[in-house]
Amino acid sequence: MYYPYFRGKQFELIALRESSELIAESKFVPIIEPVRASLGGLQKALDSLTEAGAQAVVIVNPQYGDYCESGKPIEQLLQECYGHNDAIRAGVLLTPQMDVNTVLDLTQTFDAYGTTLIHAGFTDSRFLSEHLVGDTSRFRNVFLADQASHLYRKHFQGKPRILVRDGFIQRKNADYPSVESFSDLHITFQEQGMDGYGDFLTVGENYSDRGGPAYAVAIHLTFIDPDQDDAMFVYHFKSDTNDTPLDAGSKFLEALKKLIALVDSGNSKLDDTSALREFQELYDRKHFPGLGYVKKLSIRHHLETLANYQLTHSRNSND
Repeated sequence: MYYPYFRGKQFELIALRESSELIAESKFVPIIEPVRASLGGLQKALDSLTEAGAQAVVIVNPQYGDYCESGKPIEQLLQECYGHNDAIRAGVLLTPQMDVNTVLDLTQTFDAYGTTLIHAGFTDSRFLSEHLVGDTSRFRNVFLADQASHLYRKHFQGKPRILVRDGFIQRKNADYPSVESFSDLHITFQEQGMDGYGDFLTVGENYSDRGGPAYAVAIHLTFIDPDQDDAMFVYHFKSDTNDTPLDAGSKFLEALKKLIALVDSGNSKLDDTSALREFQELYDRKHFPGLGYVKKLSIRHHLETLANYQLTHSRNSND
């Protein structure tokens, strides 16, 4: 089971809406940390997911963005609009600053339809695991790999456990290599005693609310390499021009030309996804849709790639 972690920016929420059918069919469970004051985009995404028959987890106490001080509006949205829909579960983000009583209060608030605990630096795992009451299957545990050690995770054996690891190394666009390793969790999560896995897509875990002109433009696309034991890698297609913040459109077309050239060579190993075909259409039209749109396509391609792998892997297992 795949649990992609979204930070709830506009392009991420649109990617969720556009991928809702795929997410439902593949039984993916997106985790969403709302970071924008307006919850309209979040509600549209959740409605699309539920209409498609998908599940989702919404964090009620975000660490970043406009609700880092209080997530009460998020709680209200969940209770009023999805309180009787067990497809939408509340997520509690367990940071180093949280105390056990606060965690227990939040789990009891949302116990009517289950709570997902996202372990992100919280330390008192033994006490918490011993004091979770009720049906343990209702407390799904998501561990952010760099903030929850193997010893910490040990206390939650017997309960659903998901490991989320950031496979995307964030750099300045001009500094990315042409290709690098992304993840092997889609292959190894069961060997690590987990019931599912996740990542931070092609966005990365580090959160930044600061934007600015791009000196270089990069397109990030993941692929699974059958010649490397089905490990996942990521291509970084970069613009050649990187000495000025002007003319992002021309820079995008420089990067896009490299992407299309590799696809046309027949050696890219990129899945033929709807997102990839849209990149081809943009190249044919020589059109720049904006950087947010490009990031959205990159996310969609990543989701489609893992869905294709899961489908192929399932078929092979049944043969």
